Amino acid sequence: MIKVLIIEDDPMVAELNRCYLEQIGGFQLVASAGTAADALKVLKKKKVDLILLDIFMPGINGLEFLTQLRKSEIESDVIIVSASTDSQSIRKALQHGAVDYLIKPFEYERFRDALNVYKKRELLMKNKETLSQKDLDKQIFNMEEEETVDKKSDLPKGISRDTLKLVWDHILATQGISFTTEEMALRAGISRVSMSKYISFLREQEAVNTEISYGAVGRPVSCHRINQLKVKGFKKYLKEI
Repeated sequence: MIKVLIIEDDPMVAELNRCYLEQIGGFQLVASAGTAADALKVLKKKKVDLILLDIFMPGINGLEFLTQLRKSEIESDVIIVSASTDSQSIRKALQHGAVDYLIKPFEYERFRDALNVYKKRELLMKNKETLSQKDLDKQIFNMEEEETVDKKSDLPKGISRDTLKLVWDHILATQGISFTTEEMALRAGISRVSMSKYISFLREQEAVNTEISYGAVGRPVSCHRINQLKVKGFKKYLKEI
């Protein structure tokens, strides 16, 4: 598991980032911090692979924290998550080793892509002692287009074509109305855990979009909605090969 620290002074944004993170496999949130000082305390006690870092914070700002982080030789990677759009801030963040830069407000899909690219890179580094130029170009520098799940539309392990068709038929029946994972699990008659797996696959194929809404008590809820632009293209995953 990739261990993650969220540094964000706005509790609602921190909670949103946490909810997004929990929807992506392979990551574990170890702590959230509202200031750079609190974050440094966490880093002294816990191993952190990846930091999701805001720039505008009270006291030491995110860029100053990033500079301090590198001087301290703390090897955690950093993805900036900030409303700052000025080129100097972006340049400084990249110069100090930020592996990605997300500008608020951002879509869940952009957040997911950033985390998945990072995860893919980390797996490559751990599984190979040496890397070829092709490895670097494709996996690190994204100079080649990524392949789809399979040219023949094979499904990943754990995804059944019959169950996928069942889930997809129920999603089509929503006619564009948003739904939660729990609601769709009840409609399809499968467990919430299984439904989460299928919803995750649908999001990866961009057949379903996800957004966070807040209920009456302010608790974030993931709501999904079919992407009508992808309906025709998604049919290839439902056909036997």
